Amino acid sequence: MQARGRPVRPRRAGSVHPMSPPQWTHTGYTQRLHFGVNSAERVGDVVKELGARRILLVTSAGRGASPEGQRLAARLARSLAVTFDAVRPHLPATVVQAAMALARRESIDGIVSFGGGSCADLGKAITYFTEQEAGTPGVTYADRPALVHVAVPTTYSGAECTPYFGMTDERSRTKTGGGGPTSAPLAVLYDPVLTLSTPVRVSAETAMNALAHCVEAAYAVRRSAEAEALALAGAATIARSLPRVVDDPVDLEARTELLAGAALGGRAIQNATVGVHHGLAQLLGGRSGIAHGLANAIILPHAIRFNADVVPEALEHVGAALGDPHDPAGAVERLLARVGLPTRLGECGVTLDDIDAVARVSQSNQAVRANPRPVGEDDARAILTAAY
Repeated sequence: MQARGRPVRPRRAGSVHPMSPPQWTHTGYTQRLHFGVNSAERVGDVVKELGARRILLVTSAGRGASPEGQRLAARLARSLAVTFDAVRPHLPATVVQAAMALARRESIDGIVSFGGGSCADLGKAITYFTEQEAGTPGVTYADRPALVHVAVPTTYSGAECTPYFGMTDERSRTKTGGGGPTSAPLAVLYDPVLTLSTPVRVSAETAMNALAHCVEAAYAVRRSAEAEALALAGAATIARSLPRVVDDPVDLEARTELLAGAALGGRAIQNATVGVHHGLAQLLGGRSGIAHGLANAIILPHAIRFNADVVPEALEHVGAALGDPHDPAGAVERLLARVGLPTRLGECGVTLDDIDAVARVSQSNQAVRANPRPVGEDDARAILTAAY
């Protein structure tokens, strides 16, 4: 294509070329989101609407035994075939294997995941591996999943929206991922009441994970216009509501707003790639065991500074959403201090050996490779060292 006699050059990440309008593809997953107080009470109706008759309830021991967990199980009534309540952080591969064995034995046709991001990830992993075993993996967004999955989140991770999951090999201390177009939950029930019992520290950490989704979606090399808009709206909502939740954990209005921000972040990364920040957080979690949300929180400002020169306009928009268009990284650091989270990896059990190990394997991580600024091993080590 020619414009005024000169060839159109591709747009560089972070810049706007007057003769090359943005190009993007936006995928709308088959998914219905139910948001609002007491929306989890509809879980039985939603499962019935989707045609599932034998449900596997996936949760953690604590969530499953909680009053909320017991009520959720009761609402599933006769459709609840069996419960798997051994979910652990970072989703060990052995947990996935045990859940898959149970799903096969019980001939389930649907999953309800109840809890944080690892619970949602296990639901997606079961769907993914069931399709692989059956030889019917989802190839495009138009395919129907082999298993119905209804996600009921109790934290702010955003995992309930996406088709991808993380899984850890505890022997090698490495975390990888998987998923496809049919791995995303078909329905999500966002009930702010369920977050009232989520500890403040977990709320803050997972909300920072949601914020990181928004930040990376806003400057991703591949992002749709909707993803960028959702990301900026989500960042502003999270930055505004998270301090209120920390100050008053039973403020249902604040919890509702924060959950809405997290949902926006989850929706944003459906159509945007994540980058070095999420890649390093994932690798570091598998290696050291640091909570995923906490790793996200601490690494985020340093990843922002690393990318600042190549996506200045996008980060200016991010900064504006966070209250400081000229210093988005500083705005993140001030938010961390405001909500009382650690700011250094060294405070959280991460060692220099962990940093070196993660830097050495960073080049194999898909998210690291998708970063808008190329990331070498030394770059990855520098980002993590700055966060240490």
